[in-house]
Amino acid sequence: MSRVLERYRALVDAGELRADPEQGAAAERLDLLAQALEAVPKKGSILWRALGRRPEPPRGVYLWGGVGRGKSMLMDLFFDSLAIRRKRRVHFHEFMLEVHERLEVERRKDTRDPVVAVAASMVEDVRLLAFDEMVVNNPPDAMILSRLFTEMMRHGVTMVATSNRAPDELYKDGLNRQLFLPFIALIEEQMDVLALNGPVDYRRDRLGQVDTWLVPNGDESTRALSAAFFRLTDYPPEDREHVPGCDIAVQGGRELHVPKCLKGVAVFSFKRLCGEARGAADYLAIARRFHTVILVGIPKLGPDNRNEAARFVTLVDALYEHKVKLLAAADAEPEHLYEAGDGRFEFDRTISRLMEMRSDDYLAQGHGEV
Repeated sequence: MSRVLERYRALVDAGELRADPEQGAAAERLDLLAQALEAVPKKGSILWRALGRRPEPPRGVYLWGGVGRGKSMLMDLFFDSLAIRRKRRVHFHEFMLEVHERLEVERRKDTRDPVVAVAASMVEDVRLLAFDEMVVNNPPDAMILSRLFTEMMRHGVTMVATSNRAPDELYKDGLNRQLFLPFIALIEEQMDVLALNGPVDYRRDRLGQVDTWLVPNGDESTRALSAAFFRLTDYPPEDREHVPGCDIAVQGGRELHVPKCLKGVAVFSFKRLCGEARGAADYLAIARRFHTVILVGIPKLGPDNRNEAARFVTLVDALYEHKVKLLAAADAEPEHLYEAGDGRFEFDRTISRLMEMRSDDYLAQGHGEV
């Protein structure tokens, strides 16, 4: 018994997870994949030369299911346990931003087939590509994915992906979806598709009964949001001084610093996120990258801070449209956040969305669902 399955069973035995046949089956399959990847001869080794060709890459895995069903947890166990050097894990949205930037470079160089060139360059030192939250919601991505992934697999790359959607539900009702169908066929041909739709929503369960909109700002609200962060991320509270941050790509070649960034959860202050000059591209990058955003220090809004209010409206729109969970501390309830003055009328939609984002129906939806 190797590490993935062993670690999964240890979590069940410790009571941190409830026994779930679908999770158990997925852990077993990922365990076998880890063993297969570790057994592949290293490039240039005697076994590699004896074969006289590139060894066949192990078959990949596609994990899909509703929010909070353990997909990211299993990916963590698999990726952390995998004892190979040439592996990469990346959020799918960030990966596609990188792809489009590289394609633009190849087009400017007048490369004959930019997709082939980009695929080759992106897998130069990678045997395993692990994608978090595969979702396709725009035509440019849909147009190139089949050719891109075919080329990557031809170079010997194994892929593992998590998604809220089954393969045949990806890009459903999208523009020119017929051009995307070969990508669905590729997933089903080259990867084992495993469903995770057990009865326990771990993410919702870990949020507990905490209200997602806490009033007023202050120590009590901060403590409650901090506790929610540690429950959602499994990070040890006693090491709170060392919670990692990260930088995420923003369309246009910029990066946005996230002060606390762990397992799909981001923490920001209102001042950092809405008090500085930011635009829709920043908020879309956040909404696509994180399933939960914790925002502290939201003040009362009005004509005196209308620029901050306008940015907050754009932020809420992006989070709402991508079904991101918002946990916040504010100086007023949503309906009293912007009570009077110029700009109040435009704030009505934001109030409505903030109220809906606190509902059980909204919280039960998967990240990125439309």
